[in-house]
Amino acid sequence: MPEPNYAIELTPPDIEPYRAGNTGVEYVTTFDSGTSGPHVLVTALTHGNEICGAIALDQLFRTGLRPRRGKLTLAFDNIAAYQSFDRRVPTASRFVDEDFNRLWAPATLDGQRQSTELARARVLRPFVDAADFLLDIHSMQYATAPLMLAGTLDRSLALARRVGIPELIMCDAGHAAGPRMRDYGGFGEPTSPKTALLIEAGQHWERRAAEVATDVMLRFLITVGTFAREDARPLGGPDFDAHPRQRTIQVTEAVTITGASFEFVQNFRGLEVLPEKGTLIGRDDGREVRTPYDNCVLIMPSRRLVKGQTAVRLGRYLA
Repeated sequence: MPEPNYAIELTPPDIEPYRAGNTGVEYVTTFDSGTSGPHVLVTALTHGNEICGAIALDQLFRTGLRPRRGKLTLAFDNIAAYQSFDRRVPTASRFVDEDFNRLWAPATLDGQRQSTELARARVLRPFVDAADFLLDIHSMQYATAPLMLAGTLDRSLALARRVGIPELIMCDAGHAAGPRMRDYGGFGEPTSPKTALLIEAGQHWERRAAEVATDVMLRFLITVGTFAREDARPLGGPDFDAHPRQRTIQVTEAVTITGASFEFVQNFRGLEVLPEKGTLIGRDDGREVRTPYDNCVLIMPSRRLVKGQTAVRLGRYLA
């Protein structure tokens, strides 16, 4: 597809001051409270063009806030992709070689394949292994309501509800193209206490996305006990004190592109509710893709319509 004329309202922050960190791995910093408590990991730039998370981490660094208990690790993930960001073609810096957030299977991480993203994932893997809680900060192609992605486990949904924002929580199993970091290891195991969330904070470059990313990050860190509310309040924005009635969308399937050409029949943006079962939503090499039930919610339809990737997720609101 041709590149749309995006409004770029956000300025990518200079993260060079965080290169050295204190962990022996560039752009990874751990703060240890010296008091027992969970090890919490917050990650940004899993995709290099999703800069709202970098803004949130930059603001947190600048405030000098430190954990009251446990450890807090802040990591900028796909640095090589971020460094290639160009306002003229802002979608091009999502990754360098492959999607960083489809690599999180042990067989992939331990395998022989090489890429820029795999090299970085392998270096970051020990920090992901060590974390009790993970918040991975993302943004979206279209300007739709923010979504908290809670995976398929009850404990992750419970944590999303305790965080309290945003209004919409999505429960899904991920993508056929490969596991996300939030589903890796103990985060995706039913018997593990490890818990992860992924926030889609809004459209990639809208100012609001940075506000949502920051407020969700702060509320997450308060919820898991890293910060006290009074510590984080000065950094909070418009949603810091919000208490929306949260709604949950259960994803029933991800439409994975199997052919060489996929097209939507309408300009879907996401969160449309199609009332009738069997409504045509797209064609995959001519094969019709239709809604499987009444009141089907379309979630995050993609502009990257490539074979093997997710075109759209289908779900329903839970009562």
